Amino acid sequence: MCGRYANSKSGGDMAALFDAEDLITGAWEPRFNIAPTASAPVVRRSKSRGKAQPSDESGAAGGRVVDLARWGLVPPWASDPSIGTRMFNARIETVATSKAYRRPFASRRALIPADGWYEWRKLPGGGKQPYFFTRPGGVVFAGLWESWKQGEASMLSFTVLTCPAMGEAFEAVHDRMPYVLPPERFAAWLGEEDAGEDELLAGPNPGLPKEIELRKVGRAVGRTGNEGPELVRAVDGDEGPSTLPGM
Repeated sequence: MCGRYANSKSGGDMAALFDAEDLITGAWEPRFNIAPTASAPVVRRSKSRGKAQPSDESGAAGGRVVDLARWGLVPPWASDPSIGTRMFNARIETVATSKAYRRPFASRRALIPADGWYEWRKLPGGGKQPYFFTRPGGVVFAGLWESWKQGEASMLSFTVLTCPAMGEAFEAVHDRMPYVLPPERFAAWLGEEDAGEDELLAGPNPGLPKEIELRKVGRAVGRTGNEGPELVRAVDGDEGPSTLPGM
């Protein structure tokens, strides 16, 4: 599961990192507590905008853009956007066959830049302890995007793919994790290179757990209104029951 993450990069930084056109400068500020229904940056292919890539074998016009989308996929057939509150994650095991996800998986895949993600571990005495999973330079999640329109209302939305947790340390916190893509698979995930379903859904590189730092952080991240770099800083002290409602 991935229900909270951080992205402190600017639009210009992401445009440079992914060799994409920046469409979000002036509309995006770094966030350390991104939750479902919030708008966040995605890297996707656009038919009318963006930078074409040397690896692009699709023959389509346009190219990569850094865009803002709402977290929680809203399919074109949805009567209203509220369905997105339940569709912020897509399981790697079923994404290619699910009614809601199979079409965007086939043609609207996205990269989701992140500094890292949060997960909560249940404590024996009650409550939960949040951890931040991160590495230098950040991570990139495999995602899907959709365009929804009804009357005058329209939006871009996205979902983050998840897979089984890798290794004992990850599993001790949560049994699932975001599907973290290595750079060599970015082009294929965006549809710029030919790749079969098995290759696209191969999962993170086996060595990923050795690259990730699991950092115990303060429980302030449990409130979606809290924001700031202090949320990702490591905390010391014994774990104890959380005082947050539902935590």
